Amino acid sequence: MSLKRKQAVVTGSNSGIGLGIARALAGAGADVVINSFTDSQEDHDLAKEIGAAFGVTARYIRADMSKPDDCRALIEAAGGCDILVNNAGIQHVARIEEFPAEKWDAIIAINMSSAFHTTAAALPGMYAAGWGRVINVASAHGLTASPYKSAYVAAKHGVVGLTKTTALEAAGKGVTCNAICPGYVLTPIVEAQIPDQMKTHDMDRETVIKEVMLARQPSGEFATVEQVGGTAVFLASDAADQITGTTISVDGGWTAL
Repeated sequence: MSLKRKQAVVTGSNSGIGLGIARALAGAGADVVINSFTDSQEDHDLAKEIGAAFGVTARYIRADMSKPDDCRALIEAAGGCDILVNNAGIQHVARIEEFPAEKWDAIIAINMSSAFHTTAAALPGMYAAGWGRVINVASAHGLTASPYKSAYVAAKHGVVGLTKTTALEAAGKGVTCNAICPGYVLTPIVEAQIPDQMKTHDMDRETVIKEVMLARQPSGEFATVEQVGGTAVFLASDAADQITGTTISVDGGWTAL
């Protein structure tokens, strides 16, 4: 499954799921642009490492996904975008009546509005080329809900709705738009939560993973960044030409409950 001569832009991709998707697309032959809001030497070195590992062109471009102008400027700075992966996201957990307004605004901006702005900037070029892929990283929480995650759940549901609308507008123009809905994925951020969960619930690592973190994931296993990345590669491939406007769950059965 070759994506040679295609360029992918992956937002929020200097770690975790975004990085896994960028690596997978590079492994399939795509040139990649990775992104975050930082601008460190480590960020640029990471892009160089991806390029060297897979024999593709890889660049790091700083852009703050909470800022509409930055979102659109990222696409312009990339100089071309055949495959757009909207992955950037943050999280905060609190009861609705206690949820900080600034946290709500930030989550909506980064998790949902950024996908609108990057997509709006990328679509004209895709239409002109007669080919394009927009892949939105939503969540199991884009299809269901949990308490204390009002902003995240609202944003991810919004991403799923944006996915459907984009697909309908792009239909017949060689451009597809789909959403990947992961459940719990073992990323550095999730890994860092485990000790706190162990302390809070007075459980050992194995028990807190099984009975707390994966309680809603029937497989009893974390999804991996490689599995999410492989799903993105499939959606970018010619085999997915007629898959558009839908969601693909990588959640161990979570949304089947």
